[in-house]
Amino acid sequence: MELNFAATVLKELGHATRLGIYKRLIKAGHQGMAVGELQKQLEIPASTLSHHLSSLISVTLVRQERQGRTLYCHACYENLGALIAFLTEECCKGADGLHDTNNDIGE
Repeated sequence: MELNFAATVLKELGHATRLGIYKRLIKAGHQGMAVGELQKQLEIPASTLSHHLSSLISVTLVRQERQGRTLYCHACYENLGALIAFLTEECCKGADGLHDTNNDIGE
């Protein structure tokens, strides 16, 4: 994954509403979730949901599929995996151990 694209993906996930949408889609599993159900759970207007879904679709974290009259959203797990791999690919390179307890976040 290219650095600029990774930054764009992280920017889109950096919005609380988009992150909430994505978390629900991740939890929904491979069957995805109907847009109407997603809207109901999040309690946000349809136009707001559509705007945020468009952002997640543009960075390939979400895809949509129509089944009859229902539109389903699916998390693109492989693209999330690619982002995680990008972020961790040089983790601890050159270090003897996997974890330095003195540099933990929150200490």
